[in-house]
Amino acid sequence: MSTSTPTDTYTRRRGEIEHYFDRTAADTWARLTSTAPVSRVRATVRAGRDRMRDTLLQWLPADLSGQRVLDAGCGTGSFAIELARRGAQVLAIDLSPQLVDVARERCGAQLQAERVLERVGGSIDFRSGDMSAPELGRFDHVVAMDSLIHYRTVDAVRVLGQLSDRTAGSMVITFAPASPLLWAFYGAGKLFPRSDRSPSIVPVSRAALARQLRMQPAMSGWQLADTQRIASGFYTSQAYRLLKAR
Repeated sequence: MSTSTPTDTYTRRRGEIEHYFDRTAADTWARLTSTAPVSRVRATVRAGRDRMRDTLLQWLPADLSGQRVLDAGCGTGSFAIELARRGAQVLAIDLSPQLVDVARERCGAQLQAERVLERVGGSIDFRSGDMSAPELGRFDHVVAMDSLIHYRTVDAVRVLGQLSDRTAGSMVITFAPASPLLWAFYGAGKLFPRSDRSPSIVPVSRAALARQLRMQPAMSGWQLADTQRIASGFYTSQAYRLLKAR
């Protein structure tokens, strides 16, 4: 019988995710999020992530001038760039220092070449660490694209509750939707070569997620405004837009 507390399970899982991305998959992930050729399996994941990023961006204001946005689990910075282009003051954080280094170099070069931030006033502050750390401060919006999918639902919702206390407008997030097809894909993925394996995810049903959100006191003032599922080969993710009640 396990005696682990929720904090223990979150901390342990966070360490496993950091190990995977920073020491095992940083190069693979950097390649996946570039325009470099990839395997057919990873090409479907790339296409799905592109569609998901477009979906979440549609749910955020086109003009984010002067607004502070948390990109929780920023990876190599693709979302952070789009937020900065809209004028946001972006705090982009990831557990993997290696991925943050890639993001800082890649985004800095791209934005400097475009000279777009001089026109819109956006900025990106890249950091490595825990997305839920209180010292990160307050935000107008939070983005968590495919960063909560690696945690138990109860732990992921607890993180959302911590962020909700410090967020004024919206949270656009994703979870891995539980379904027979996703479980089949997840199981089949283990048959592919190691370079094609995705990091472990935790599928969750919409009913279970809704129940956990209702049980989280800090989420009592939030409501689900939109949801959208994106499926592309071996990529399946469910997007949610949560709005703070006015």
